[in-house]
Amino acid sequence: MEKYLPLHLLHAKNFTIIINRSHAILHFIAILFLLHYRLSPFFFRGAGTGTTVPATLPWLLIFASELLLSLSWLMSRSFRWRPVNRTVFPERLPPDGELPAIDVFVCTADPNKEPTVEVMNTVISAVALDYPPEKLHVYVSDDAGSDATLRCTKEAWNFATCWVPFCRRYGIGTGCPDVYFSSSGDDHGEFKAEREKMEKKYEVLTQRLRTIAQDRDVALSSNARDHSSMIEVINEYPREEMQEDEVKMPLLVYVSREKRPSHHHNFKAGALNVLLRVSAMMSNSPYILVLDCDMYCNDPASARQAMCYYCDPQTSPSIAFVQFPQTFRNVRENDIYDGQLRSTFKIYWPGIDGVEGPFLSGTNYYIKREALMGNFRKQEDLRALKRSFGPSNDFIKTLVEDHKPNSIDDGESSRMLLEKAKVLASCSYENQTTWGSKVGFMYFCVLEDYFTGFTLHRKGWKSVYLDPKRPQFLGTGTTNFNDMSVQWTRWMSGLVSVAISRCCPLIYGPLKMSLVQLMCYSELAFEPLLHCLSLWGFALIPQLCLFNAINLYPKVSDPNFSIFLIIFVSAISKSLYEIVVVTGGELRTWRNEWRIWMMKSVTCYTYGSLDAVLNKLGVTEASFLPTNKVADDEQVMLYEKGVFDFRAATMFVAPMVTVILVNIAAFVGAFVRVLVGGEGDGYLDKMAGQMFLSFYILVSNYAVIEGMLLRKDKASIPLSVTLLSAVFSVFFLLIGSYVLC
Repeated sequence: MEKYLPLHLLHAKNFTIIINRSHAILHFIAILFLLHYRLSPFFFRGAGTGTTVPATLPWLLIFASELLLSLSWLMSRSFRWRPVNRTVFPERLPPDGELPAIDVFVCTADPNKEPTVEVMNTVISAVALDYPPEKLHVYVSDDAGSDATLRCTKEAWNFATCWVPFCRRYGIGTGCPDVYFSSSGDDHGEFKAEREKMEKKYEVLTQRLRTIAQDRDVALSSNARDHSSMIEVINEYPREEMQEDEVKMPLLVYVSREKRPSHHHNFKAGALNVLLRVSAMMSNSPYILVLDCDMYCNDPASARQAMCYYCDPQTSPSIAFVQFPQTFRNVRENDIYDGQLRSTFKIYWPGIDGVEGPFLSGTNYYIKREALMGNFRKQEDLRALKRSFGPSNDFIKTLVEDHKPNSIDDGESSRMLLEKAKVLASCSYENQTTWGSKVGFMYFCVLEDYFTGFTLHRKGWKSVYLDPKRPQFLGTGTTNFNDMSVQWTRWMSGLVSVAISRCCPLIYGPLKMSLVQLMCYSELAFEPLLHCLSLWGFALIPQLCLFNAINLYPKVSDPNFSIFLIIFVSAISKSLYEIVVVTGGELRTWRNEWRIWMMKSVTCYTYGSLDAVLNKLGVTEASFLPTNKVADDEQVMLYEKGVFDFRAATMFVAPMVTVILVNIAAFVGAFVRVLVGGEGDGYLDKMAGQMFLSFYILVSNYAVIEGMLLRKDKASIPLSVTLLSAVFSVFFLLIGSYVLC
């Protein structure tokens, strides 16, 4: 009997597990002592807590901030419960003829914010995946309905017919031509001549793409919201006979769904569901790779690596998706905006992978079609299927297990097939169906990935997180403050909209998920609310009390002071351990992530939470703004120097400046009191905790002080914003002092 060789292995990080759980226990004990200290004045008056009646309100406010942050910390321990590593062996996969087919979905929405050359590089890299071409089908979703995108896709296909054979012949390690030609290689002989010839073809391609992009229709913005569906097979129809040296090419299809102002288009999830239906009519592959338009395939082997989980007979069939991390090629080591999302993909996702698997992360995942659509047999009730999936009989046929996909040729049958597919891409097809509520990608919030993954895990599906040494996908991250703020505000709004809804994980998840996984989904959903409320409390309440000489923390000479000192040192030490030891970062990486977390909490988390609440009350409507991917040379230069670009909306800059001004006023006032000595010898002993908190906030956010007072360049904080923030600060200190005193 032939010995079974596994296609993948799982390795638990036992040392990290011990560190995580030990720290969680010790830190939790310290939090219990903090709770005792805060509550004791209300039960044991005069017990030496140092509280007075006027301090009751700020005492309760800072206690609420501590409780909220502690609750967030407690739930976030679930992400560190059982971190694991995974290894795959794609060389052990069955022969190419036995591999399952794959559909690739590339989603683009706005050619003004998504550079055409970058988008087409993603399409070309998908076509060049190391997978049997007859089992690979690439679908480009153009949500803007731009004729320029269609023309560019055709140009990209023409180049791919030369590029893919070149990659196959010489074993090129990346399918993205832009990355390949931007790197120098040891070229010689015949290969050097072929490389130069191919590079010239790529230069011609980029020139054509830029020309098409510049000449695109000026009415694109209105057309993006009002256009008919369009589906076109880009590549040449397959011939019955091929030359011996001719390389087979995957199927490439352009899809633009119908959009009308009178119909809600459901953002990215709506586009993905259209691709689900259209691809079912043409290829109906059992597995789907979803890519953002800027996330190209860096390693052509990602498909085979993912198939190690789907093709292993010893693996549970309940694996819904294999998630790869998001890695960004334009992010520098001194990543001042945390564009690499290091904590998410290096700490959170490996930690939950050891339980039930990571969350769906928007892009870079291979997902099983059955998990989204269900599994049906011929004897299913046709009327019930139509109520769920719509009136198309041809589409209903694709749901049956033994359905064979339609072949694409230049005949009348294929033209009829495309016409039927256009009906599936119409904006009214989903009316009176369960698309987005029970089948397909979920429409519940703008974060279709979070809620779709939550729904799948709730149904009992599992997921896998695969993080090979070589990044399988590389994209473009945000490298300026404004784009980062817009992106994170949208994300936080989507999360909070779930947290305050009937589908809240704490209500919708129990009895359907494990406790650890439930805590993970709950922590992520409530994180914006918990962090913005607690950070605003820590940034303003102790400072207001310091300004009025009201103490909120124990004296340095009080043994209770050690409680707060231990909690602070514990949190800082664990954060340093994770970033420096676990993820291999530097001290400045830790500084950058700690600082940007504070900035996001008082801006993005706050506005995202507010937007979700207003949307829930019906005051505003949910909106989706694609992240700007167009690089500005000046912004890139500032980012590479590690200098903040504060050319952002006032709503994002003013809160940070207000916090800094309040802390400056409080710290300077306290420092003057210490120097003058008018408050007595015990003032420093009594107020040291609050003085240190203000000093720590100011030092951590020195970049804001620099942009406000020291810098004079265009990217500094405008004087008007500083003056407006000063008004807010004075108003807060005056009103706050009146309330306290």
